[in-house]
Amino acid sequence: MSIPLAVLEDIIDTSRAAPRIEALLPAGVRHRQLPVRTLLTGMMLTLDDRRPAYLTEVHQALIALPEPDQARLGVTENWKTGPHQLTYRQVEHAFGLVIKVLSKDQPDGAPSGDLAGICDDLLEASIPAEHKDTSAALAADWTDVESFSRPPPRGTTQCADPEASWGHRNSNLPGPKGEMFFGYYLSAATMTREEHGPPVPELARRMTLSSCHPGPVRAFTKVLTSMAAAGITLGDILADSGYAHRDAEAWAIPLRQAGAQLIQDLHPHDRGPQGTHQGAIIANGNLYRPATPKTLLELGPLGPAATLEQATAHDAQTAELARYKLGPVSSDDTDGYHRAACPAVTGKIRCPLRPGSMTLDRNRPEILTPPEHPPACCAQQTITVPPAVAAKTRQKHDYPSAAHRRSYTRRTGSERTFSTLKDPATTSIARGWCRLTGLTPLTLWIACLLPVRNQRILDAFDARQADTARRAAAGLPPKTRRRRRQTLTSLAATPP
Repeated sequence: MSIPLAVLEDIIDTSRAAPRIEALLPAGVRHRQLPVRTLLTGMMLTLDDRRPAYLTEVHQALIALPEPDQARLGVTENWKTGPHQLTYRQVEHAFGLVIKVLSKDQPDGAPSGDLAGICDDLLEASIPAEHKDTSAALAADWTDVESFSRPPPRGTTQCADPEASWGHRNSNLPGPKGEMFFGYYLSAATMTREEHGPPVPELARRMTLSSCHPGPVRAFTKVLTSMAAAGITLGDILADSGYAHRDAEAWAIPLRQAGAQLIQDLHPHDRGPQGTHQGAIIANGNLYRPATPKTLLELGPLGPAATLEQATAHDAQTAELARYKLGPVSSDDTDGYHRAACPAVTGKIRCPLRPGSMTLDRNRPEILTPPEHPPACCAQQTITVPPAVAAKTRQKHDYPSAAHRRSYTRRTGSERTFSTLKDPATTSIARGWCRLTGLTPLTLWIACLLPVRNQRILDAFDARQADTARRAAAGLPPKTRRRRRQTLTSLAATPP
């Protein structure tokens, strides 16, 4: 089902991207028949029709419009010699002018400020007003976008796309789980439901395209923090270990300063004990008593194929670990410092060093051999925790607890975003989808593709909501998704 032309034009007009680009273009001597607004409309029409990102397709999409729309958009004009229809050379010329003014004089692997602002405005304009405040949670991820250019020969840097570079991507195909590609990283933030909120349409709210060096994390952090600067509230930010494993200054600290709550997977190198602070053990983003059992501190996340019994046992261990955690007794001040208290002081465990805790019932863990020379975390009522302690791994829920596992499952919304962008049945951004080289052309095309994708997601979401309401009115249960994946166990259990 095609998106109505009026909807695409409304997105472009609401974003005000066209007049911003027009203001950057040089004033030519001759009249330019193709306005930027019409160019962006043609690009979205091309992508909505599931065509590749070719300028020839933009030209064909514009001249295929009804005659009244062609006259209104400037595709046909009255010249001295009579009516004149837009030519491909005019499309190519106008697109080249736009790319030139949106590019940087000295490319550095990131979009220019004008291009980044246009991308933000186009995506924000594609989100209806009734959905802008339904959820502040975002699922972040990146994927690969191959350049149409061939990589430079070994030992050289000369190729048709000097801004592209070598990157690494994971593969689900048989054989090695990773491979190299030549191109860029596409980062996107997808709206997802709140932890205890109703479902929301998984709309892409922010994106950026960046070089594979130095990486996508720092480039995307600037995009997310700019949302807070624009007055958009940041809630839960869900990300995998690729983001969490970076330096704290590259990801965690800027997002916390912007008001976000991190929910992320931890890299195996960041799990378990990572030093001490005033005697307390730093592990998985929290502080624990020195006498915490080592087996609890080394708990890892629950595997995807875990049984119900394994999940119950794992949750019991993480709940036991939480009893040894130092609890915050104050929120962060303006400098990021807060106070934390011993779990014996807060009544979670029994410890001879805290006589008051020994009156608690015996269903709590008890420290049998307290240290002979208690450290500050055991001798003082509270300790001061500076922002540098567990700055990279501190997050909203204890890792790897059941609450963290349930909340982290919302991150799959970002993967579904990229699956729709790489679906051959719709618009696949595989190599050859766009034969233009350079960061700016690819960024502008993807900035037009994501609003089109958002409209498809909105239509599907509205259809599901209407079907759920119809079934509820008929007294039927909500329709559930059928499990499609078959495992070896299920196949073996199926009788011939």
